Amino acid sequence: MSKSTKSSPAYSSPAGGWGALKSSAKHIIKSENAAKNVKALLRANQPGGFDCPGCAWGDSPNAGKVDFCENGVKAIAWEATSKRIDPSFFQQHSISELKKWDDHSLEKSGRLTQPMFYDGKSDHYQAITWDEAFSVIADNLKQLASPNEALLYTSGRASNEAAYLYQLFGRVLGTNNFPDCSNMCHEASGIGMTSSLGTGKGTVTMADFDEADAIFVFGQNPGTNHPRMLGTLRKASKRGATIVSVNNLQERGLQQFLDPQSPKEMILFTGTNISQYYFTPKLGGDMAILRGVAKSLFERFKQDNTVLDSAFITEHCHNFEAYQHSVEATPWQQIIEQCGLTKADIEQITDIYASNKKVIFTWAMGITQHKHSVATIQELVNVLLLRGNIGKLGAGACPVRGHSNVQGNRTVGINEKPSMDFLDALDKQYNFQSPREHGLNTVESLHAMLSGKAKVFIALGGNFAAATPDTTRTYQALQQCDLTVQISTKLNRSHVITGKQALILPCLGRTEIDSQKSGEQCITVEDSMSMVHSSTGQNAPASTHLRSETAIVAGIATASVGESIVNWTKLMSDYGLIRTDISKVLPDFVDYNQRIKIGRGFHLENKAAQRQWKTNASKATFSSALLPEKLAHEVAKEFTDKPILTLQTLRSHDQYNTSIYGMDDRYRGIYGERRVVFVNGDDMAKQQLKNGDKVKITTVSNDNIVRSITDFKVVEYAIPEGCAAAYYPETNPLVPLESTADNCGTPTYKSIAVSIEKI
Repeated sequence: MSKSTKSSPAYSSPAGGWGALKSSAKHIIKSENAAKNVKALLRANQPGGFDCPGCAWGDSPNAGKVDFCENGVKAIAWEATSKRIDPSFFQQHSISELKKWDDHSLEKSGRLTQPMFYDGKSDHYQAITWDEAFSVIADNLKQLASPNEALLYTSGRASNEAAYLYQLFGRVLGTNNFPDCSNMCHEASGIGMTSSLGTGKGTVTMADFDEADAIFVFGQNPGTNHPRMLGTLRKASKRGATIVSVNNLQERGLQQFLDPQSPKEMILFTGTNISQYYFTPKLGGDMAILRGVAKSLFERFKQDNTVLDSAFITEHCHNFEAYQHSVEATPWQQIIEQCGLTKADIEQITDIYASNKKVIFTWAMGITQHKHSVATIQELVNVLLLRGNIGKLGAGACPVRGHSNVQGNRTVGINEKPSMDFLDALDKQYNFQSPREHGLNTVESLHAMLSGKAKVFIALGGNFAAATPDTTRTYQALQQCDLTVQISTKLNRSHVITGKQALILPCLGRTEIDSQKSGEQCITVEDSMSMVHSSTGQNAPASTHLRSETAIVAGIATASVGESIVNWTKLMSDYGLIRTDISKVLPDFVDYNQRIKIGRGFHLENKAAQRQWKTNASKATFSSALLPEKLAHEVAKEFTDKPILTLQTLRSHDQYNTSIYGMDDRYRGIYGERRVVFVNGDDMAKQQLKNGDKVKITTVSNDNIVRSITDFKVVEYAIPEGCAAAYYPETNPLVPLESTADNCGTPTYKSIAVSIEKI
């Protein structure tokens, strides 16, 4: 199943366990606010408490009084640190100096405490009042030749209330330019699933994981990126469900997990085996595996007509014959060469799939960040449809989102291509004419900045400069803006890569009490299972100058577009009023304010899970897309004679998205450093490299732009031949702005053709 060479020094213990507890304790202590953070953790992911600012994994209905993971501890300790950045910090440190700091050093400086303004003349940020900051933004927006010269970016951390007001402000302003973090991660899931099922969201709930006979985990590393998922998989494994992992790297969390919240396991040092089967394909080979499974199913169907769910296909599916023809016309040789597994491997995967009645497919960015990612998502759905694994208990499609409310942001209108129904509902509610022209996604926004077509950039959270591809050009794009505005809790790269003028607007964190005119407020978020629940901060704000994201958006809107259409001040004073408006625009949120008070919230209806298909054909639709003719490394061979590797960017265990909590990646045996590149031993031998050699990594492309990063240490690792891996954002300079997924525009962070040269 795994055809990779020996790994770097192994982490022999299970994921989680005492290692997770030790790491959690270390980060709580480093926050210099230990007692406060321990108290806050006991309210994380609890009714009446706050939603963890980390991942979007769902809450178990039967969760206990302790429901957080190691990375949740890191996120909370990172936010609730005792360290502060006040105006004196910026007097001491110039922007030029801060540019030289690494990302970890910037963020660990502490919480931002006051609005700051860079006037483009000095080399320092200076304190500014909130009203003055709002006036700067309003003046710049009013000077634009068109509202479409403004870009309104959103991070997945923003609440439903803040995101809803933000999109409403943009549309009153007159633009649909809402680039967001979804454009860089799960956009392919939304587009692929919508075309196939009529919904861009997963069709499963936590209850389905309790009933599934088999769970297939594609292209994800739960142990680092969403550790609470390991608890769900552990529970499934212990009751006898079959778990199959298909991932380029053998990740410790998908092999064995010791639940830190299980006293028995902790005392006995006995973890639970998670994956009974583990396959490591080439980067970009997942669609070929799925095509192979489908081909094997069609071959078996000729001998056994129960292999496919013919009744389901006949009643609920469209385009089946075209898909069958496409599959049968795909040669086995192409499938095997593209995925890197053997035919016997694929037959074994098919055996497992065909022998289980209720199957869930889960996936993350190992699937969504390739050139053919939309087609791969459609193929995932195709295979599920073949055996009726959509719309029944214990089965379905589960894209595992990253940030804690990235899905909710899209639900309440953060979308550069909104539906006409949504815009019509907005117009009716607020009696105005919203813009109908599609806006710009993240990559399109960067092109617009570079060409001078976008001049004001406002970011509701996130770290745009670090998260985006083609770092040199991203920096150039931001620096060409007249004004860049960052709504943030902590200092990051985006605060030092500025426009001609720049604002830092410090906001409350998820853990902090949000008091408005009507009293203390709760916010709401939506997880990967479409559960909407409330979140109420517990800690005192880090500074009396902080404002909530919702209040900041309302302040910007009031100064920029006035209150003739929307009474922003009134909505800001009571978030329940915002939720009432949302329920009028989005019928699924009926009785919004009442439903979030019950237990762990409410579930948004998913039509596909009910076998109601909102597609053009009014049926679930098979995609007959062909396998890609060539993968990234094959295309690159046309431009160079050098040995080529396909590089994927990934997170270390001590980071979440662009937030780098520390310099260790213990599950992969890396300590105290990040500039490493994981390479297969055979590839190292071919290039006469050895462990510890320093190398330069260069993108292979034909656009005449040199993209290189240097001083990376080679680490021999268990990764398929021809593949390599390294951490982002350090490797983002290698990802060309033009290298995006077909039909969705997501940067191809998981398939970059590179050459490696010893220094």
